[in-house]
Amino acid sequence: MLEVKKINLKSQFNKEKILFDVNLNINKNEIHCLLGKNGSGKSSLAYSLMGINLDLIKSGKIIFCGKDITKKNISERAKLGITLAFQEPARFEGLLVRDFLKLSAKNKTSKKINKVLNLLGLEKEILKRKLDDKLSGGERKRIELASVALMEPKLMILDEPDASLDIIVYNELYDLLLKLKKEIGCSILLITHREEAGLIADKATLMEKGKIIIDGKFRLVMLEYCKRSKNREKCLAGRRISNNANIK
Repeated sequence: MLEVKKINLKSQFNKEKILFDVNLNINKNEIHCLLGKNGSGKSSLAYSLMGINLDLIKSGKIIFCGKDITKKNISERAKLGITLAFQEPARFEGLLVRDFLKLSAKNKTSKKINKVLNLLGLEKEILKRKLDDKLSGGERKRIELASVALMEPKLMILDEPDASLDIIVYNELYDLLLKLKKEIGCSILLITHREEAGLIADKATLMEKGKIIIDGKFRLVMLEYCKRSKNREKCLAGRRISNNANIK
């Protein structure tokens, strides 16, 4: 579905190179995890896939569903079926949830919206609530996922959706992503630090200092990530998870 060929990207601040000959392949109906430390280039790559800061791409190609989209802008890519959800959910304080979801829905019928709410474990009553601090972090995350799902994307890019969530909520999040993948039939590029993401990942890629270090089976990529981060606890957790579950 997506093929990134030797993308080089420069920083918008000092114009220095921040991505170096990055290659990435994502298949149809695949959950692909992008791993790496803060500052490794993960978000920069995600934004370039969405067409943000288009003029900063120095060289390379981005092929989506057989089409060269390297020069296409955000709107054009969105129409082709690419959607990006930022790490921090959008905050339109005071806006009704119903109105927020209608903004992104391809099909604005109540039936479609209710179907997505049900898929994500949200009650219809939440449509009458406002986007404010009375919503829990988990509710905010589900509402944002609902807005993304209503766009019916072919590729969903999620920039650390599990950040700042407690263990119960992010385990629920992974279950929701599996449901979305099955219901929408989309691929998901999941940017994450968590080894638990291996429970749902089909493949993984590790980035470091703007370069691709390794890609392939999640377990092998995560173990390499652990070694490089010198995080003994994360390494042990990754081994426990891979030993107790069928991680690919």
